[in-house]
Amino acid sequence: MISPYASCDRRRRDAVLASTLNGVDYVEVLDADAPTRAERQKVLRMHFLKTPPPPGLTPANVVIDGGDRIRTIRVLTVTYDGDVVVLRLAAYGDHSTYRLALRSAIGSAFDAATLDPMLAEVPFSFKSDCPTDFDCEAPTAPNGPPPAAPQLDYLSRDFTSLRQLMLDRMSVLAPQWTERSPADIGVTLVELFAHVGDVLSYRQDAVATEAYLGTARRRISVRRHARLVDYVIGDGVNARTFLHLRAEADTVVPKGTQALTSVPNLGARATPGMPEVAQAMGFRPEVFETLHDVAIFAAHNQIPFHTWGDRACWLPAGSTRATLRGGLDKLRPGDVLLFEEVLGRTSGLTADADPARRHAVRLTRVAVGSDPLGDFSGAKPKPLAITQIEWSREDAIPFSLQISNEIRTEDGGTREVQNITVVRGNIVLADHGATVVTEDLGTAPAPSLFRPAVTTDPCAPGDPTPIPARFRPRLARRPLVFAVPYDPADPPTSAKAALTVAQGRALPAIRLAGAPEGAAPIPWTARRDLLQSEPDACDFVVETENDGAAWLRFGDDAHGQRPAPGTAFAATYRVGQAVRGNVAADTIRHLLSDDAKVGGVRNPLPARGGAAPESLEHVRQTAPFAFRSQQRAVTPEDYQAAAERHPEVQRAAAAFRWTGSWPTVFVTVDRLGGLPIDADFDQTMRDFLEPYRLAGHDLEIDAPTYVSLEIALTVAAKPDHFRADVKRAVLDVFSSGLTLDGRLGVFHPDNFTFGQPVYLSAIYAAAQAVDGVAWMEVTRFQRQDRPDAPRLPMMALGRLQLARAQRTRSRGLSQGRLDFARLEIPRLDNDPDHPERGVFTVTMEGGK
Repeated sequence: MISPYASCDRRRRDAVLASTLNGVDYVEVLDADAPTRAERQKVLRMHFLKTPPPPGLTPANVVIDGGDRIRTIRVLTVTYDGDVVVLRLAAYGDHSTYRLALRSAIGSAFDAATLDPMLAEVPFSFKSDCPTDFDCEAPTAPNGPPPAAPQLDYLSRDFTSLRQLMLDRMSVLAPQWTERSPADIGVTLVELFAHVGDVLSYRQDAVATEAYLGTARRRISVRRHARLVDYVIGDGVNARTFLHLRAEADTVVPKGTQALTSVPNLGARATPGMPEVAQAMGFRPEVFETLHDVAIFAAHNQIPFHTWGDRACWLPAGSTRATLRGGLDKLRPGDVLLFEEVLGRTSGLTADADPARRHAVRLTRVAVGSDPLGDFSGAKPKPLAITQIEWSREDAIPFSLQISNEIRTEDGGTREVQNITVVRGNIVLADHGATVVTEDLGTAPAPSLFRPAVTTDPCAPGDPTPIPARFRPRLARRPLVFAVPYDPADPPTSAKAALTVAQGRALPAIRLAGAPEGAAPIPWTARRDLLQSEPDACDFVVETENDGAAWLRFGDDAHGQRPAPGTAFAATYRVGQAVRGNVAADTIRHLLSDDAKVGGVRNPLPARGGAAPESLEHVRQTAPFAFRSQQRAVTPEDYQAAAERHPEVQRAAAAFRWTGSWPTVFVTVDRLGGLPIDADFDQTMRDFLEPYRLAGHDLEIDAPTYVSLEIALTVAAKPDHFRADVKRAVLDVFSSGLTLDGRLGVFHPDNFTFGQPVYLSAIYAAAQAVDGVAWMEVTRFQRQDRPDAPRLPMMALGRLQLARAQRTRSRGLSQGRLDFARLEIPRLDNDPDHPERGVFTVTMEGGK
């Protein structure tokens, strides 16, 4: 039996070298280096630890045994070649392992006692130089058959069952131990192991539960599962609103100034850090913070409209311009103004003002000028400084605003009421959330665990690889605010866009700085994930749990940088419950500022946009199928659907045309409000459709084909109504804009789209609904480009032409509708400056 001595510990070899004993170091088998082919694998060179080798060796002192097919190898000669003993054999061995041993023999001068017993023999192989696909170090065979597996109940997973299982096993292994007292040290150890097993079983169950989207309970696990299928869950978003700052004198309010909802025993302005502020925080008010610096002026607290001398004046719905009284040379494009009704439209009383009639606009143009006859305060009109303002169409007023009016008094007379609606300046955008300043998050720890080095030489181990320590700090306050980033240098183009927040663009409101040992702090950037982060990028991810706790996760040096050990982190972040930020108008009443030039604050408009985090159940139902949504355009229908996703597009149509070299996609767009397809919108649509466009397809944006209409009505007014009033009401209803009560006119562009017919019955229904109409008749109902009848007087027509006109005049009237082609849209603006855009004629009868 071969039992070679193998150890990486060199102490015995060193001991042999320091003693008088000697030993075999290793054996060489001459194969390719043999002098002749016949001697290959038949010559062995034996090396010893000490030189010279022991004298007197003969073939009788050498034993070579082992092998499988060739078992005993006879030694023919033993010679000395310097410090090496050369053995010539009668045959070579097979592929198994052999043992070479030295022993004493009768008639030989060699004494085996001069060798160390453990180094008097050595295993070797005749085939060590033969090519092989395996490692030269063969695995060690197990000694004896494997032991039989014990009968264990693998369903035992809690403390009680594990304790009983181990006690039963101990009864088999150590039947002499029968003590079962809880005070016994053996029972104590068994209970300790049962407790550890119970904890491990729970962890295994927890890992198995969190391993699947359908069973995961932790929000962090669901978030990661969803991200694997390219679904980003919503973490919520905070609310925004506009604040009106009352200025006692001109000053600048810095970014981050806090405003609180109404609490008792706190003034309109309070100094931060004072005891009354700390007491007010005990009532847990909602906190808003300004998003940018704002210069406020006392002259902008309340600005009157300029009515150009009209006693009953209003700003119609859809307006994008107005005139203010006074030379407001400090107004700038980009400033936000708020229109607010402060008096009742019919009573002139403050209590009757409608709080719903408030609207914010962002100015696009400001021009200071004068009205030469604007001041009627004296005996003669005098010049008056005025300021003309304009804002974007996106901020168009959705309802009419009464500016001045003549109100009937109790004695039957009238009185003039001015400034029913006023303009508020000093408007600043704010969002919900309170800042927590500089929280210490600890230091990235040094590695405490090491992975053994992987080496092929067990006697020359390499350096162990450190396992990076996990560093996932948790924020002390909750819930963390998620907000859409706001850049004061590039604000939204409209007030409406400033208040519009998309949950998909929200990021955690946190600023993180990490200071390596002996170095200045380095800012770290919050990301939604680290999949696109470079290995050296200082990025991190915030992961929130169901209870609102926020954990920070860093990179692994492949996707994002891993913090170096010893790096100290500090965070400044904002906290606030997202939905609670949707406060009503006029609920924000306190400003935290030490600037006495600021008199107070209020929110004329309700805060909006605050959304709760997406529920886990919604993620489970949505995430597995989200990647199936079409994100490319292949057919014309795909391009049409993609174009209609744009918020400014009412309908779209698409068609493929071969333009000579490749197919071109022509997308015809019907914009909301009938707006034109100008160069800016053309580029906007191209950019919007670019992610969907298929390679090899050119893209062209076309305007629709508008078909102007000619419609004529004959309307009879009721006897108790004035014909002029009824006609004005009919024209208002059939207008292409907003009516006086804020509704869409019958021929508003948003009421029609591609190929939509115009029904005669709808004309009759709208006209009959007007107050004061006794009866009406449609006398002309036709397309302007293809009139049904000639416009020449009947007396100028011949008999044949007259008969033909009588047959064709009522084509639209007889069919009861006007049909249009696929890319045609009916239009009737009734604009006297542009009769080619449609004509609507009303002939009145009856009435007064």
